[in-house]
Amino acid sequence: MPNPEVFLGKWSLESSEGFDDYMKELGVNLAMRKMGSMAKPDVIISKDGDTLRVKTESTFKTSEFCFKLNEKFNEETIDGRKTETIITLGDDNVLTQVQKWDGKETTITRKVVDGKLVVECVMNNVKCIRIYKKA
Repeated sequence: MPNPEVFLGKWSLESSEGFDDYMKELGVNLAMRKMGSMAKPDVIISKDGDTLRVKTESTFKTSEFCFKLNEKFNEETIDGRKTETIITLGDDNVLTQVQKWDGKETTITRKVVDGKLVVECVMNNVKCIRIYKKA
């Protein structure tokens, strides 16, 4: 049974692999990639009724978006892309976020494994895995 409650709370980045290659695949410029690679963001996930909020805070930039499961919404990403996004929660309790823009698409999945938030970002064949611990 899907349960979005497991994602709620504050999460701090613990490890990241492949993030620079993923940002490059997204089309993020060099300066922004350098800042993104150095940032150690906190992610705060909260819920108000059936609306979920994901806030990402770092020393460089803070961004947030709100959504309802299974409803498309317009998102402006932390790197400035304007995407049409939909987020679903599967029976396996995996949050899947699909962003589409300019004929491109990327998928970001979030799941809680052994008390850690595991975020996997995939575009084309480029994959990035970021692991957060509960703050």
